Amino acid sequence: MSKSVEGEVPSGVMRRGRGGRSAVGAVLGAALCVVALPGGGTGSGVALARPGHAPVEESPGPYAFDSDVKDVDGTTSTAGSRMLVPGATYRSAIGHPGDSGSAGGELYYRLELGAKDSAYVSVTALPGPRGRVVFADGIKVSLQDAGGFTCDLGSARIGSSQSPRPLTASAKRQVAADQKKCQTAGTYYVVVERTTDSRSPVSSTPEKPSATEDWDLELYVASEPALAKAGSTTPPQDTDSTPQLQPPAGAPMPRAGGSSFGTARALGKGVWGDRVRAGQTRFYRVPVDWGQTLSVTLELGSGTRSGDFVTSALIMELFNPVRGPVADSDVPYDGRQKSMALSPLPPVSYENRYAPFDRTSGMRFAGWYYLAVHLHPDVGKRFGADETGLTLRVGVAGERRPAPAYAGAPRPADGFGVTERDEAAARNGAGGGGSARREPGPGGSAAASEGDMAMKALAAAGSARGPCCSPFWGCGGLCRGGGSGGSRFDPGSAWSGTGLVWDRTDPVSAGDLCPA
Repeated sequence: MSKSVEGEVPSGVMRRGRGGRSAVGAVLGAALCVVALPGGGTGSGVALARPGHAPVEESPGPYAFDSDVKDVDGTTSTAGSRMLVPGATYRSAIGHPGDSGSAGGELYYRLELGAKDSAYVSVTALPGPRGRVVFADGIKVSLQDAGGFTCDLGSARIGSSQSPRPLTASAKRQVAADQKKCQTAGTYYVVVERTTDSRSPVSSTPEKPSATEDWDLELYVASEPALAKAGSTTPPQDTDSTPQLQPPAGAPMPRAGGSSFGTARALGKGVWGDRVRAGQTRFYRVPVDWGQTLSVTLELGSGTRSGDFVTSALIMELFNPVRGPVADSDVPYDGRQKSMALSPLPPVSYENRYAPFDRTSGMRFAGWYYLAVHLHPDVGKRFGADETGLTLRVGVAGERRPAPAYAGAPRPADGFGVTERDEAAARNGAGGGGSARREPGPGGSAAASEGDMAMKALAAAGSARGPCCSPFWGCGGLCRGGGSGGSRFDPGSAWSGTGLVWDRTDPVSAGDLCPA
């Protein structure tokens, strides 16, 4: 369940709309099961439910907020604005700029910062998956000091694809010896603005206005301590001449993506396969250490040739450990297989932050790097495919280097580094990033990705055996054995006949008891 912050909502605060797009919905009870019977039952729209979680929805699925998310309401003025704390993730909402009765087209949140730590704020805006969006619909995020000076700003917009998808923008307060503004301790403000424009960038005719529904927001805040000893402020040279790494070859191993930053599926070096529904956005994460270089090539499978064409059919975006933008790419689709790669990226280095462009400055610290992959809804409409195959060829190369010596601790504590646990997660395909990386507690495990549940639905629907429930997952596993005391959950059998391989890091264990 989400947590409120700072008690009661004061006057002047716009209450957050609860549009129901979170994967963690109303608590359904530990006994809830959605059962798919072979050849019948719930049919192709089968969804699996874990205790306390809503079922996976049909395409495109909801964005799954982090399990530790806190509710926070933005204010229409700096006065009375609510405080955000580094290391935490928040859920809010913002209204359409033209809707006076909504949750405000410009909202304020507060930060209390010291004089030595850099601060990073990212905001992911979530247009309704079936709402109308136009070219200029987007989000703008700025970080301002108490005097109104803008320390930094970032923005993201829908663009030419005109396809509703998560939009992430970020801003920062960077502590640096050569900076004079935004370097003192005190109060700072995060300003989130929803942008739109009915004028078309390619036509003199005004576009049909976008939907006026509220957009949910996910805000993530991190802080990075200063170095124990000041170092170079000169960025590495010749980053534009970084050679493109040769993508890994071979057949893909199945690895279903998540539906958000918090449920992003871990990938290591290798070739990975997934399926994406039209209109859906898949999230993945890759650990990249100091001195290492990341490369990603994405392939979209062929489909039915219809003589049609979709521009910006597949969009790939790369974000750094604080969800700051690094690089992006897109490719059109006409039914033939397509391939695209991110531009060559420099090795991870602290000094990269002093470079002028995101492709270099974004590679400023070690940690989890996030990939967001979106397939345009028109691919399904024009080519008649409910799902299309994806292949991700991920390369991580280069010699590891020692981490810089920080004068304090970052927040979150594991935000800027790669541990053995992270590497194991990448090998095994663990779901969940950010605070979802914590160890399982007594009542269960960290949030699993929506893709994991979808894979189990596919497995259960295609098997000749009957589905069963486990105490942790709810439904979706298959039972082996029987008797008056019930039978035991057999994760391996759930994959039988699907052509997929059971991921043995799945939190469902062979000892989970199924009902008789």
